[in-house]
Amino acid sequence: MNDANMKWASALSHSAETAEPSLEKLFADCCEELNKKLQQPPDLAIVFVASQFAHHFHEIPAHAREYLHARTLIGCSAGGLIGGGEEIEQQPGIAITAAVLPGVEIKPFHVQDEDLPDLDAGQTMWEEIVGVENAQNPSFILLPDPFSFRVDILAQGLDFAFPASPKVGGLASGANRVGMNALFLDNRVYRQGAVGVALSGNLQVDTIVAQGCRPVGCPLTVTKCDRNFLFELDGKTAVQALYEVLESLQEREQKLAQHSLLLGVVMNEFQEVFQPGDFLIRNILGLEPNTGALLVGESLLPGRTIQFHVRDADTSSEDLRSLLKKYKDANQDPVSGALIFSCLGRGRHLYGIPNHDSTCFQEYLGSAVPLTGFFCSGEIGPVGGTTFLHGYTSSFGLIRPK
Repeated sequence: MNDANMKWASALSHSAETAEPSLEKLFADCCEELNKKLQQPPDLAIVFVASQFAHHFHEIPAHAREYLHARTLIGCSAGGLIGGGEEIEQQPGIAITAAVLPGVEIKPFHVQDEDLPDLDAGQTMWEEIVGVENAQNPSFILLPDPFSFRVDILAQGLDFAFPASPKVGGLASGANRVGMNALFLDNRVYRQGAVGVALSGNLQVDTIVAQGCRPVGCPLTVTKCDRNFLFELDGKTAVQALYEVLESLQEREQKLAQHSLLLGVVMNEFQEVFQPGDFLIRNILGLEPNTGALLVGESLLPGRTIQFHVRDADTSSEDLRSLLKKYKDANQDPVSGALIFSCLGRGRHLYGIPNHDSTCFQEYLGSAVPLTGFFCSGEIGPVGGTTFLHGYTSSFGLIRPK
């Protein structure tokens, strides 16, 4: 099948008025635009609804049945919306992407935290949870609730059962406690767990994870650690090694390190030269002055290579552009549709301007590619072939026929 057989469309409708707009009208406006672009009922629709409509989340399935007629629908509540080249933050609105997917098998699922198997469970148990077998080579889109679900367990389990399958997604946002987010799946609205979809057949999902950092100093080897406690680097106390790195930096980097210093863990130790995208970025949570240890947001092992990183708006922008250019240069096949899961800490808060990541995406992959997503409480995507939960990241799923 050629690209013309697969159709994706994106629509975003919002209101900046002080009076609360009608959710049904915004939904209907989105669907009118989508139906006009697709010219037929979609096989899959993914909907993101601003948290300002929290009292109306229960209406989404009825509106979807009336206006969209999608065969499968998933979605979640959102602290901000992305679609049609726009990024809407702290405003009521709705963003929907819909697709006609010939030759694609769609398996939606809802998983509760208590449904998750132990990490030593066999592959079959994980296949049963999501309703698809590894032999089908599925791709996963995941939308968990951050307050009621162990996302790390799901990511590790799916990596074990589906090692070659891409997994991308974001944590529902806009709420501050359990039971306040919403997860949409066909005719149901869930308040806990995770919803997702497994896509098999004539479909390829490529991933880009822009962590928005750049390395400073030199790579260092972990010589003593205990899980999240990093005691020694290259035989020196971790704090001493960190101070030596900071002293070697230029003034601008030293200022950045005062409030945005992070740890990058190399994912492929067989590489000779490490580029920015080769690291899993994790927070430095604190230091223990008596032992000179650092507490970091990742469990480490002796022999692993790390490098300190810094983050700011310019670095984040450069990182995203570099990854988009790298993808464009390496892939000549056109992208039919794309999903973006961006951290609530990005957007205007980081860049000071609207629509930054969407504009970068359009510069490299074109405005004709429908890009839809939301601002998340955490982003899911692979680094070095392993799926992680990230922060301050934009995680993309770029979708095209095989």
